[in-house]
Formats: sequence, C-alpha cells, structure tokens
Amino acid sequence: MRVSQDEKVQTVITTYEVTPGTYLDLLEELRNSFEEFIRKQDGFIAGAVHTNDAQTRIANYTQWQSREQFLNVLRSDEMRRMNRKFSDLSKGFEPVLYEVHASFEAG
Repeated sequence: MRVSQDEKVQTVITTYEVTPGTYLDLLEELRNSFEEFIRKQDGFIAGAVHTNDAQTRIANYTQWQSREQFLNVLRSDEMRRMNRKFSDLSKGFEPVLYEVHASFEAG
C-alpha cells in the first residue's frame, strides 16, 4: 500500500474501541470480512488493520477508487450485517472518509 496525495483515491479510516476480552474476536471478524467480502468488492484497492499494545483499540485503513464505490459497499446488506457484528464486539466504531493532503517517505 502506498500513501500519496497525488493519487485520487478515497481513504477510509475506521477506529474501534474494544476491551481486551473482545479484542481477538473483533480482530478475527475484521480479518474474515476482508478475506471473504471487502477485498473482492468493486473499487477496493487495499486495506490494513492496526492494533494497540493494550488491546483496547483497533483501526483499519482502506483505500477505494472512489467515494461512491465505498458508499455502495457500506450500504450493502452484507456490509450492514458485518457492521452489526462489529458493533456487538466493540464499545463503538466510526468509519471516517479522508483525503490525503501530504505524505512523506524515507530519505
């Protein structure tokens, strides 16, 4: 995955607040959703899942070819079903759409 302000893609960062008791369950659900559904959807470019050491936060970062393609997936029956599971396993989560305004590489 390459982050660049030159590319016209839709970036979505979703954060989840969890407990150490639900952390692994939500992580497994997220992995399954990427493997079985999200990565196969029109417009999906790439995604990554991040966790903190305390096992109280999970974030995922996805890139889509367009805002419309992301919203179509978000509104699909399958994604709505998955989001209900994510909600059950977390204290709360929020997908937020972003634009990249600056990126930096080593050197």
